Amino acid sequence: MKQVELIGEHNIKVMFWIQFFGSISFLTPVLTLFYTSRGLSASQILIVLMFWSGAVLLGEVPTGLIADRYGAKRSFLIGTWLKILSMAVLFIADTSWLFYLYSFINGFSVTFFSGADEALIYDSLKENGKENKMDQAMGKIQSAGFISMILTVLFGSYFAKDLENGQFMLLILLGVFSYFIELLLVMRIKQPSKETNYRENPFVQVKAGLVTIKRAPQLLLMFLNATLVFIPAGAVYEYFNQPLMVDAGLPIYFIGVMYSIAAVIGYFASRSIGRMTAYFSRIRLMYITGFLAVGGLLLSALFADSLWIIIGSFFLLRWVRAVRYPIYSQLSNDLIPSNIRATTISLLSIIDSGLDLLVFGFLSYIAISGYTYILLSCSIIALIGTLLPIRKWKEK
Repeated sequence: MKQVELIGEHNIKVMFWIQFFGSISFLTPVLTLFYTSRGLSASQILIVLMFWSGAVLLGEVPTGLIADRYGAKRSFLIGTWLKILSMAVLFIADTSWLFYLYSFINGFSVTFFSGADEALIYDSLKENGKENKMDQAMGKIQSAGFISMILTVLFGSYFAKDLENGQFMLLILLGVFSYFIELLLVMRIKQPSKETNYRENPFVQVKAGLVTIKRAPQLLLMFLNATLVFIPAGAVYEYFNQPLMVDAGLPIYFIGVMYSIAAVIGYFASRSIGRMTAYFSRIRLMYITGFLAVGGLLLSALFADSLWIIIGSFFLLRWVRAVRYPIYSQLSNDLIPSNIRATTISLLSIIDSGLDLLVFGFLSYIAISGYTYILLSCSIIALIGTLLPIRKWKEK
């Protein structure tokens, strides 16, 4: 007799492939170099990030409401179409404002996945009584992005090694093709039967999410601990590691090799979450990875001329990102009710977007002084986040 596949297992498999095709970006290893070849300065690149965060700030609550009321599948479909639209804008972008428009649409598309993906997986696992496996499930799904990166960054960096316009255009088109495959995969998602599509007034839904955060202040502290490390060690560093490596002497076509090795490291780290949490508590791992992020940023700032230190810091920060997100996802989702899960996560993301805007705005002024001062500022921000106290939820 054929064994019936549990909904948790099914959705994890489907989300794995959605993550695989949805995270494909042949342009990633040369994206910052693409920006600079189009005339963008370091300050303008940070403004591009600010438009992305501004879109997230505006879109998080409305898209969280859509996910809670109409389900993750519909939310993902809208988000994927917007992502394709953003790439169409990037294809014709030749002024700073078109890059800002691309970033805004792309950031808005992300909000249709933000919170909804975690809510879908947690509720699917909960239906099978396996919600305590959330961090392992998210680690597995996250690993798909590292696999796709291994394959795409090598091609992207080698193909665009001359930084010619035609090379960039082909890389963008290949990315759009993968997003159409993502659309087909989204159609295979199954909605959990225990998932409660919230039918109350949207303002009541938002209020319920705010009450959840208020009743669990450790959720907010945990979120701040996670995001104040991710913003400098993830979002900001991701946009400046390419010029850092090139300035330290790495040939452009070798950037893809570095990204590919980092993806392998991230893949095994994501797949090892269960073993890590068997030896260390999740909270301890949050602190360990936070301090490692501070160290990586600081080393990059102080030894920017040393290629080996830059590469080592790059690998370290990629490992940190791979480990922290699944663990935070488990700790935070344990505190949030199913019927307003996506909305509550979206409310937290609004705070994240506000912090993004503050950090990016501040760093856009610092950028005038060079990469060293950007990275030093990032290390201080990451240290503040790491030092925020977090503790595990205790049932009353």
